[in-house]
Amino acid sequence: MKKENPILEKSYQFGLRIVKLHVYLSKELKQFEISSQVLRSGTSIGANVEEAVGGSSRKDFINKLNIAYKEVRETKYWLRLLKDSETIKEELAESLIADCDELLKILYTIINTSRQSL
Repeated sequence: MKKENPILEKSYQFGLRIVKLHVYLSKELKQFEISSQVLRSGTSIGANVEEAVGGSSRKDFINKLNIAYKEVRETKYWLRLLKDSETIKEELAESLIADCDELLKILYTIINTSRQSL
């Protein structure tokens, strides 16, 4: 039986939410620039977590998670812009930003724990 990996699942689920946001922003609101930015950074999180899990070394693992951490911060920036410009509803933005905060906490913990074991 395969053990569940919470950061893999959370980053994947977050990526799905970001894809749906991108579809809404580009099709319904015709917001292409920020929509593309948030799509790139928001889906990059899970991709980097996946790469980290398959990393060739502990250093590679940490490096990929650091990239994922930075991508979460960038995504949070775009979401704040979308919220504060009133492009998306505050509730949606706050929910996505809360997901970012959760991902940041998890990634920070994993990165620090992994560094201690180097």
